[in-house]
Amino acid sequence: MPPAPRTPERPSIPVDAGSQVVIVGRLGSAVTQRELPSGDTVTVFTIIVDRPARASSYGSRVRVDAIPCQAFRVTVARRLTSLEPGQWVRAEGRLRRRFWRSGAGLGSALEVEVSSVQPCR
Repeated sequence: MPPAPRTPERPSIPVDAGSQVVIVGRLGSAVTQRELPSGDTVTVFTIIVDRPARASSYGSRVRVDAIPCQAFRVTVARRLTSLEPGQWVRAEGRLRRRFWRSGAGLGSALEVEVSSVQPCR
């Protein structure tokens, strides 16, 4: 009987660190706040990050990704209101996948739930 295939050992990472992300980019258009049915307020914004250039790409067009972000902490909302669109920021948070139902079926989005943000100097 052949030996069972070996599975790689799982790295020893704290359980709560699995979805921690750090994003450095430019603050997108105006920061908005929405009130949820629960009465909580969520701050919604985007961070624009440059994509690395591909070796095979022709032309000098810069490619970017707009990362959707949200924050529930009042301290993060206050900090964001003092920043201007286009300003470089560093945000830390957790990656979240949100699901919803609509007339077209099930939808989902990947977002960053930001726990801290600071301007880059």
